[in-house]
Amino acid sequence: MLSLAATLGVSFALLMGTADADPSPIIGPAQADGLHIMSYNLRFASDKKPNSWDQRRPVMAEMLNGELPTIIGTQEGMYAQLQDIDRDLPSHYEWIGVGRQGGTRDEFSAIFYDSQRLNAFQSQHYWLSDTPEVVGSKSWGNTVPRMVTWARFLDLRTGKEFVTVNTHFDNHSEEASIRSAYLVRERLKQFAPGLPVLLIGDFNDPALKSRSYQILVTEGGFADSWVAAKQRLSPLYSTYHGYRGVRPGGNRIDWILTKGASTTYAAINTFASAGQIPSDHFPIHALVTLP
Repeated sequence: MLSLAATLGVSFALLMGTADADPSPIIGPAQADGLHIMSYNLRFASDKKPNSWDQRRPVMAEMLNGELPTIIGTQEGMYAQLQDIDRDLPSHYEWIGVGRQGGTRDEFSAIFYDSQRLNAFQSQHYWLSDTPEVVGSKSWGNTVPRMVTWARFLDLRTGKEFVTVNTHFDNHSEEASIRSAYLVRERLKQFAPGLPVLLIGDFNDPALKSRSYQILVTEGGFADSWVAAKQRLSPLYSTYHGYRGVRPGGNRIDWILTKGASTTYAAINTFASAGQIPSDHFPIHALVTLP
């Protein structure tokens, strides 16, 4: 755990745009039967400075290679950007995804995974709309198409199966968020009956107090890894910072939710290097164990 003095020092310096966080991994490669899960809104690859993709990429690579999560659910990544990340990770990482307009167009909700640990033997995509199988479809006031990518994994270390679901909810329409939460919850009954589920995403809604959170957690039986963790390895920060600095105690709009799994550690990662933060969101982490 960080000391209060260290936490305040990092937070203040990051707020001033000058600091680097502790370079040591916050969780690091998963040990024993644990699965290290990360959710990360990458921010799309822009050429505009400051915070262009060329500036951010090496810092993101440094952080990812320090952490080496078992699974990384990404949001907002563009195809070429995801290819960069694939090249920057060790060669045994693989990824699953499709652009929200189909093919390689537009943003992805991709899933990266450690293929030395996991076998992805089934995966699909659907869209958060009244017509989920229609590529690029949108409903309910979505300004852009929103989607889900999911994969069914076999853990080669333990022999256990589970499903990972990655998504990015709309940031303008409350109705879209609510309807999306219901759709995600209901479709899990079709492709993950009885299996543990890891639901990863940028939900664009604050944890605890939003209706979409209530649908998934309060009513839907998911556990919020931040709340359920036996130990939190960081203070609470707003997970979206927009390069405006750390906001202690702010909203968690990025969540890792679990069903049929326990959470040992949870964290919000403020990693920076050479004064550069890798994205306009802080990644979130959880170390989970399947029963």
